[in-house]
Amino acid sequence: MRTLHRLLPTIRPDFRAIFIIFLLAAELRNATKYLDDSECRNDRTCVYEVSYGDGSYTVGDFVTETITLGSDSVNNVAIGCGHNNEGLFVGAGGLLGLDGGPLSFSSQLNASTFSYCLVDRDSDSASTLEFDSALPPNAITAPLLRNHQLDTFYYLGLTGVSVGGELLPIPESVFQIDESGNGGIIIDSGTAMTRLQTDTYNVLRDAFVKGSKRLPSADNVALFDTCYNLSSTSSVDVPTLSFHFPEGKVLPLPAKNYMMPVDSVGTFCFAFALTSSTLSIIGNVQQKGTRVDFDLGNSCVGFVPNKC
Repeated sequence: MRTLHRLLPTIRPDFRAIFIIFLLAAELRNATKYLDDSECRNDRTCVYEVSYGDGSYTVGDFVTETITLGSDSVNNVAIGCGHNNEGLFVGAGGLLGLDGGPLSFSSQLNASTFSYCLVDRDSDSASTLEFDSALPPNAITAPLLRNHQLDTFYYLGLTGVSVGGELLPIPESVFQIDESGNGGIIIDSGTAMTRLQTDTYNVLRDAFVKGSKRLPSADNVALFDTCYNLSSTSSVDVPTLSFHFPEGKVLPLPAKNYMMPVDSVGTFCFAFALTSSTLSIIGNVQQKGTRVDFDLGNSCVGFVPNKC
């Protein structure tokens, strides 16, 4: 069992973004071919439109900018300067693309490795992002897979999930990419909750409910169908939950990474959700407090818990 200590989150936007628009260079015009929707005007400027899976979208100028990281600067980085941003962008100064596509920030830096660690929203510390850093020797590693049909995603070699120390009866094929490029599971820092196909989610949820039947239940909240009223206690024991990778490697999750507060009165919900897609996603709630290392050259993802 894991102990869940009840903490209430706060949201503190603590950074701002300033953009300077440059005239269109030849390489920027070439880069527009990688965008979903773009157009270059006669005055040598370009506009873009990008949509996301949750319905959010951004429209604005496609520009080049000098980006400064600490004491280092990188010139001519292609970015979008959004003028019409709708959806789940509240409280954010922007989005930093770290995917496998040619326009991602990591690709434009030609980084062979990068890592991040996402802290809790109520933390006094800041989340961190590093480029070209070595994979820690104590990292729990998993294969980093690529899909020729969707080359922007980072697919993970997940083999199973356990609850309460018991491996669930989920076929490994659920997490694998088929010959048509469908299926598989990706790891994504931009998606909040882990999303699983219906049959897989039901097996996971039912196992968790069975192991937490002593907890007082609460009404469903939004996309969450398994919620608990923890208003009368400061800590509770919940079943352990772990991700399993090849060669017997196991990543146990902290309780706060799968029991999520959804209001200010003590309602917590099981922080997994359904997807109608054949593609499953490991979201950022399940990654909190863990340094996630992407070794692109060696096709490997490493996880180091409690290393922010």
